[in-house]
Parts: sequence; C-alpha cells; structure tokens
Amino acid sequence: MQRATQHRPLILASQSPRRRYLLEQAGLTFTVVPSSVDESGFAMTAPDDYVRQLAAAKANDVAAVHPDAWVIGADTIVLIDGTVLGKPDGRAEARAMLQRLSGRTHQVYTGYSIRCREKDRTFTDAVVTDVTFKRLCPEEIQWYIHTDEPFDKAGAYAIQGLGTFLVRRINGSYTNVVGLPVCEVIEVLIRAGAVGIDRGEPK
Repeated sequence: MQRATQHRPLILASQSPRRRYLLEQAGLTFTVVPSSVDESGFAMTAPDDYVRQLAAAKANDVAAVHPDAWVIGADTIVLIDGTVLGKPDGRAEARAMLQRLSGRTHQVYTGYSIRCREKDRTFTDAVVTDVTFKRLCPEEIQWYIHTDEPFDKAGAYAIQGLGTFLVRRINGSYTNVVGLPVCEVIEVLIRAGAVGIDRGEPK
C-alpha cells in the first residue's frame, strides 16, 4: 500500500479517538500529543472564530514543545438556536439535548490549525456542516441514552456510531461532524509541503 510521503514529524494535538481514526484512514503517519490548553479560559465569540481560536491554541501549545513537527489542533462544537451543546453530564441532560435536536437542523463547527514553529507557518480555518435529525420518539431517545454512547460526545450523539440512525441528512463535510474535516486538512498539509503525494506507479 502506498502512503503519503512526510519529511517532518506529524503530531495530532488531540486525544480524540475519532480524530485519530480519521487521520489513520487517510494514510498518515503521526503521533498523538494532547494539548494542555484550558478551554474554559476562552470566551465564546462567533462560532467559527471560537473554534479557530481554540484549535490554534492547541496547535501552538504542542508546537512549542515539538518545534520541528507539523502539529494539528482541532476543536468541534454543536450549535442550535445560538446555543452550544457540549458533552452531557448524565442521561437527563443527554435526553434534553436529543429532544432539542429532534426533527431539526443544527450546525457542527470544527476549527483546525496546522502549525510548524520551526518554519514559522500556521494555517487556521473552520468548517461548518448542517445536520438534520429525524423526529425522534421518546422510546428511541430512551434506548439511545442507555447505550452510553452520548456521554463523551458534543450534542450527545455520534454520527459515526449507533447515533447514525438519528441523522436524516447532512449538508457539508461528514468527517467534520465526526471531529475533523479531513479533506480540508489534507489539502493544507499538501499545500504547506508537510505531506507529499507519490505520483509514481505502484510497485
């Protein structure tokens, strides 16, 4: 199997198993070094600006320790009616979130930042995807919250897991909803020269 060529180390500044899986599926070789950024210190601004700020802070935090590497930072939020839905604390909060999302369209924003301190280059942007839920009956919500899947997920659902049955349609990047807009991230890595494509014939 051919893989992308990489001339510098690549680091994912996140402990999210979903982001790790997405980058592995894209054929990248990388290490995971979670950032120590305190997200509570960031005031909520416009959603796209907020996730860009957090992503940049995470990338900068890890790049300060690994200046020769390309570091990927990311942050994802779920937004409905101007309100950010975080990770539910328990079943009651998960139920309330799913009831709020039921039959409606919400937005998932992911900010990403790619930083190499040694080269003094940073690329930061945000992607938004519209997600429309089916109308959920109480029994469906009750079943889902007892799977325990919602409890480490923003908005109390995982589109790539059992929660796929909740989603009627999406408009935009699917991987963005999972936690990282892979198309955009790979495009930036190639443009920055962090990742190269071997255009030769497979051996």
